[in-house]
Amino acid sequence: MFQDPVVATMIIMALIALGEVVSIATRARVPMLLIALIGYLLLIWAGVMPENLIADSTFVTVGAVLGTAPIVVHMGTLIPLKLIKSQWKAIAIALTGIIFGAGLVLLIVTTVFDYKTAVAGAGPLTGGLIAFLVTSEELKKLGLTSLITIPVLVLALQSLFGMPLAANLLRRHALKLRQSMDSGEFVAASLEDAAHGHSDKAKAETRSWIPKKYQSNLILLFLLFIGGAIAVVLGKLTGVPYSLWALVIGILGRFVGFYQDRVMERANAFTVGMAGLIFLVIAFMNEITFKMFIGYLPEVFLIIIIGIIGIVFGGFLGSKLFKWDPLKGIPVALTATFGFPGDYLISEEVSRSVGRNKEEEETIFNEILSPMLIGGFTTVTTGSVVIATILLQTL
Repeated sequence: MFQDPVVATMIIMALIALGEVVSIATRARVPMLLIALIGYLLLIWAGVMPENLIADSTFVTVGAVLGTAPIVVHMGTLIPLKLIKSQWKAIAIALTGIIFGAGLVLLIVTTVFDYKTAVAGAGPLTGGLIAFLVTSEELKKLGLTSLITIPVLVLALQSLFGMPLAANLLRRHALKLRQSMDSGEFVAASLEDAAHGHSDKAKAETRSWIPKKYQSNLILLFLLFIGGAIAVVLGKLTGVPYSLWALVIGILGRFVGFYQDRVMERANAFTVGMAGLIFLVIAFMNEITFKMFIGYLPEVFLIIIIGIIGIVFGGFLGSKLFKWDPLKGIPVALTATFGFPGDYLISEEVSRSVGRNKEEEETIFNEILSPMLIGGFTTVTTGSVVIATILLQTL
């Protein structure tokens, strides 16, 4: 019965759905991946589910096809070059944070454990699923299968540390905004960014190589696979990993009009692609034994703690350098540990708890949301992938 692809897929999807319910109920404080990954491991270790269940589902193939190069191309279309110009301070602070975070992990974790352990955790710590995938694939190629436990646990646990800290600091920044409103000194920094956003959106809608009537789901998906295929071929020809080529293709493709923004979502393929990617992540769990899980916990917690200290320091330094309030800049850098939708939910919760009326809530929300989202997109889509890719080449 378990061998049937539909039944096997349903069982794995049940774990993912349970994780999603818990995440929604806790407002992303408990990440979906933590529930799905730990739940899968417990069921495998207890003998409730066979180890080949994930392979029997055959849904891993969807992750291998949609969840690799095409989804990285899609992520490249999330950040328009114009927005980089209008939100460059948020981007610079976020990048400073993850560079210091990765650097501190390499410095201290290498001293306490070893360099391979530090590299295995640095990439996923500074981003999300794609950085994990890049890291895990390379570790497997190098025969370092046991080390995959580290990025898995870092990915599952880091938001439990990053989100509360970011929320606390951002709330203190929101209180300062409220005081400036009371004193009449408040000037909305988001007005210019909003104008840029509307202008960029209008340009994106008018500039496209494909006439609107031909922008069907299948054609958009085909364009996505063109970019993904080119990235894979370039990766094999040049030795530069396909993930970097895919990011460049996505960013430039949107700039010249070959892609529209969020092209995978427009093709109605993003949810399926993300589900396939999660299946791909879960497939790596088959290599993890209970002994390995317990044995790597000290390394994982050290990587997370040291990494977050580095991100906070980098965020503080970047804030001072670019003349931002550190209470705003550090949370932007910390988005590396949780990304979307955590960045959105924290902004919503902070504005609701600090604003004394609807008008104040909306003003605070508009002021903090844009840099938080841009910070998250920068670290998860670009920064972490680049860091993970470069570090893995040094192994």
